[in-house]
Amino acid sequence: MKNINELIKSNLNIKIKSIETNSKNVKDGSLFVAVNGFFTNHEDFIDDAIRRGAVCIIASNGYNKKCSVPLIKVEDVNKTLFNILDKFYDNIFSKFFIVGITGTDGKTTTSSIASEITDSAYIGTNGVKYKNFEIKTDNTTPDEVSLYKIFDKLYKLGARKVIMEVSSEALLHDRCHSITFDIACLTNVSEDHLNIHKSLDNYIESKEKLFKQVKKDGISILNVDSMYYDRFKCVVKSKLITYGINNSDFNISNINLKDNSFTINDKYKIKSHFPFVYNMYNITLAFIIGISMGFSSSDLIRKISLVKTVPGRTEKIDFGQDYAIILDYAHTLNAIQNLVLSVKNKYKRVFVVTGAAGGREKKKRKEIGKFLLSNTYLTIFTMDDPRSESVDDIINDMISESNKINYLRINDRSDAINKGLSSCKKGDIILIIGKGRDNYMAIGNKKIPYNDFDVIKKYFEK
Repeated sequence: MKNINELIKSNLNIKIKSIETNSKNVKDGSLFVAVNGFFTNHEDFIDDAIRRGAVCIIASNGYNKKCSVPLIKVEDVNKTLFNILDKFYDNIFSKFFIVGITGTDGKTTTSSIASEITDSAYIGTNGVKYKNFEIKTDNTTPDEVSLYKIFDKLYKLGARKVIMEVSSEALLHDRCHSITFDIACLTNVSEDHLNIHKSLDNYIESKEKLFKQVKKDGISILNVDSMYYDRFKCVVKSKLITYGINNSDFNISNINLKDNSFTINDKYKIKSHFPFVYNMYNITLAFIIGISMGFSSSDLIRKISLVKTVPGRTEKIDFGQDYAIILDYAHTLNAIQNLVLSVKNKYKRVFVVTGAAGGREKKKRKEIGKFLLSNTYLTIFTMDDPRSESVDDIINDMISESNKINYLRINDRSDAINKGLSSCKKGDIILIIGKGRDNYMAIGNKKIPYNDFDVIKKYFEK
């Protein structure tokens, strides 16, 4: 709790219990900051914030309505928000060693492995985790107010190291504006989220922001095999470390897909529970993070061998069946290609259950559909967070570039998964992709409780 005078220049003498930008989170004693959001002007919710207990409002100079509680007008509300959050939470980010990981694919797997082998807190798609503490979050990278609250909570729990996924959308909206990273990492870049960024160039530009927020004595780690490596390299001002199969500081070699082993620099032999080459990139990045944080190579190698696969990320599902099931979040063309091509010649038949998200870039739908129909025995197209779009329209987009007929259209995702499982025989593999361990299905403007794993489990319980 702090006095308003400690947060912003004012003649007011008001005790502030929390700072909020979402009126729904306001409680008695809250300071409500009416920021200019990307989609919403939060000044529209000032009255609601007051009804819920806000004791003071901060708004832009242009706000002309009367308030029943004290109102402070400022020139730049969004900049003011970061300033008062820093003061309210006593510059909380400076008390942590912070690693930020960005990239189109691999953020969750890499962050999860890295946090586990370095005993760090984790923030990302799978929520917030530290020892026995765990909470779910709405976004891969939470909004700025939530980040301050999360770091404050983690600090009180004893955490001093955080490894976090940093999404392109978070960087675009400056959610991490106040964080100076000790280490920034790039997994890879392919087209994604263009419904938000409008162009690949804008998408990459957002991700580049992460490397501009690294401490001068910090470290930037780049995938040298990424198509856009040279572009990111030009942004880096801190110490640069590279990794990849090509010439790099940490070379991946001696890949053995039978036992998921490989070596780094012909020196460190790594063995894990994570299959496929793309996961070896993720593990290598996690290894470099650990080395950069001061952990010994032998300790990291031992810990990597003990880490179980990340739920919903290349997750092998075993209910005693004589065929293979992989549950994965893959939803970009690059991720789907990597996954399918990794299993294509290792099983008798490849089945896939997938869809495409509604309200997202449509271009990739036909590319994904064409690839799947050319590389699978059978693809079952179904719903995947259709939101306000018709599932049939989305599926029509996915099959539009192919004249192949090795597909089924089953709109209900549970039915689609059941059909796929019942179609498999000994030696086959089925990839259930797009949702991972998501616990909802976005239909219209609602999130309906739903989970792919629960559907699979129920199938075998029958």
